[in-house]
Amino acid sequence: MNEIITESRNELSKDIDCLSTIDILKIINDEDKKIAFAVEKQLENISKAVDGIFDRIKYGGRLVYIGAGTSGRLGILDASECPPTFGTDPELVKAIIAGGKEAFTVAIEGAEDDYGGGERDLKEIGLTAKDAVVGITARGNTPYVLGAIAYAKKIGALTIGLNNNYGSPLEELSHISITPVVGAEVIAGSTRMKAGTSQKMVLNMISTATMIKWGKVYGNLMVDVKASNNKLEKRAEIIVMEATGASQEEADKVLRETDYDCKLSIFMIISNLGKEEAKIILEENGGYLRKALLTIKDK
Repeated sequence: MNEIITESRNELSKDIDCLSTIDILKIINDEDKKIAFAVEKQLENISKAVDGIFDRIKYGGRLVYIGAGTSGRLGILDASECPPTFGTDPELVKAIIAGGKEAFTVAIEGAEDDYGGGERDLKEIGLTAKDAVVGITARGNTPYVLGAIAYAKKIGALTIGLNNNYGSPLEELSHISITPVVGAEVIAGSTRMKAGTSQKMVLNMISTATMIKWGKVYGNLMVDVKASNNKLEKRAEIIVMEATGASQEEADKVLRETDYDCKLSIFMIISNLGKEEAKIILEENGGYLRKALLTIKDK
């Protein structure tokens, strides 16, 4: 493996403990500015990952994130946002962290060294060749993640490695490697900072782009949002109004009729169809609102 950049010392912050508060923050901010450019260099690889994941999902597969420490927590964060944002089944995008659920809030550092643990945890969720697994680790050599990716690859699942060091074991092992090299951290080795931020950005891209391709977005509106509280009910109302030009009263009326099914409500208003007929046409078009609307237009 090449030099572990994420563990190296940052010359620009070597005297950070002697600085004023504002100068400390300026250094952190200046370093953070580099993250988006590092991610930009990986867009082709991120695109390959999204296309590969979508190909798995549309044939019944799942997206599984697996990591340790900060990387594992970021996977959990992204996976947990998919059901309310995109209306997905909680089993579709899953996240596993070394050390189990307790490790989400309490650091269980030794768990990342368990090479066999990743395989055991993937077996526990019944991983199959239909699935796609994203292994997340800043250094790219975390045994728990390497064991998981090796097992996933062995059974035929798509494997994607997300790490922050070129030439890492994870990069060499994975079918697709995403490697945003953000450089040395402000605090040496504190990969919750730039490396973690880059991972969060990449995971946002992966899940969002996959859901867009799956018809979960119309224009830039999250039309499969689950209105599970008052805030999201109001958001659903705004989305329906934006998509259709309907009044607040009309949007609210149709949303109540559909039990706050945002996509169905939009289709009913635009097509002027009843609930049952609109539901059938949407289902015939795989839940893609734009395709369903073209079907109506062509009639």
